[in-house]
Amino acid sequence: MAYIDQIIMFCAGLWMTAAGFGYVQTNTQVPWLAQLTRHFRWMGPLLIVIAIVLVFASPAA
Repeated sequence: MAYIDQIIMFCAGLWMTAAGFGYVQTNTQVPWLAQLTRHFRWMGPLLIVIAIVLVFASPAA
């Protein structure tokens, strides 16, 4: 349970990446939501990298 934040960040990054590349369907009828979903293509992988870096950077409690 020491790394629960990183696990949540990693899973959110996976979902964001999948939504950004179209593997998970989102409502593209709303213009601002479609624009936000396009940003998930780079935000998802970035969140995954941050989660992995934090796992190795933080000492185990």
